[in-house]
Amino acid sequence: MARSHLSLSMNEPHYEDQHAPLSYHGARRIVWLVFLLFVVWLILRALEPIILLFALVLLLAMVLNPIVVWLQKHHIPRFISVILLMLALFAVTTTIILFAIPPLTRQSQELVRSAPSVWQGIRVRIESLTKNYPQVREALPRTDEIAGKAGTTAATLGNFLLRYTLGLVGGVASFVFAVLLLIFVLASPRPLVAAYLALAPDRYREQAHRTLARLMRQMIAWARGVAINGVITGVSIGVSLWLIGVQPALMFGVFAFLGEFLPNIGAFLVSIPILLVALSLGATKFWLALGVIVVVYQVELNVLVPGVLGKEMRLHPVNILFFTLATATLFGLLGVFLAVPAAALVQIVIDEFYLQPRKVDYAALHREAAALVEGRM
Repeated sequence: MARSHLSLSMNEPHYEDQHAPLSYHGARRIVWLVFLLFVVWLILRALEPIILLFALVLLLAMVLNPIVVWLQKHHIPRFISVILLMLALFAVTTTIILFAIPPLTRQSQELVRSAPSVWQGIRVRIESLTKNYPQVREALPRTDEIAGKAGTTAATLGNFLLRYTLGLVGGVASFVFAVLLLIFVLASPRPLVAAYLALAPDRYREQAHRTLARLMRQMIAWARGVAINGVITGVSIGVSLWLIGVQPALMFGVFAFLGEFLPNIGAFLVSIPILLVALSLGATKFWLALGVIVVVYQVELNVLVPGVLGKEMRLHPVNILFFTLATATLFGLLGVFLAVPAAALVQIVIDEFYLQPRKVDYAALHREAAALVEGRM
């Protein structure tokens, strides 16, 4: 009887007391976990350029895959569809280089040559303002201090852009490798997806499937939104600045398009050079340029973004800003393109693997949050 009771007690599952003090075994597990995470971090830092290259290629493959699927539905083999898509992209890129790069280069040179006169115009406006308003003169730094800080910032930014742009993906070899990798991924994505699903434990297979499906859907919506909003915003700002006489309008339009890859802060960064050049041309140009910026970005925020993206990209601005700074710090300038995908991926993983299994009552949480924010008990 005693032997059977002993065997039953040995077969019973052992449940750890959550309130028990930390044991030596538990502390050793924590130390090993921290050490493992540190080693993984060192490996990721060492493979930083490769990780960035593969991440950008996989992101581009997610965006282009629907086009390949559409061609397949029209009875074109997948490999042939990928080759046709690559040829189309090559034709578009060549057209841009032949027709858009020369005027952009010319306007860039003009902007560099006119930088002294632009700064002189800004300096005159500031001095005129400080004469009429002494309080403003006391609050603003001296113009020579502004020039020194602006020069230092421009040099630092230039070194930053040059170092990361050339160091990470510069060179013909990296470009050719990225194109070949993109072709391989698009031509045969099924083994990669199957390997991803195989890595997930059986009990998490459904969550892993939904995570990838949601991420692909959001990346397609994000790419479509960036392309449509960027073209409309860039053309609107470029044409409007050309009409009011703020040059180089084409360059500023390109800046506005690229600013769409920096959600929330892109509009602010694009507005700075536009307003500085407009200020050097006079108060009227400044206020007209400011009105153009406000109108265009308000239309984008209230009309284009809801109409193009819909409810697919539900990311809080704070999350996007955090991942923008994080990816820029980790991968440099090109890492900024991964800010929104990284934010979306983290949000989806947390939702699928942690929040949904707990069956969180979001309505109750929102009421509780509102009470805390409004200072109600």
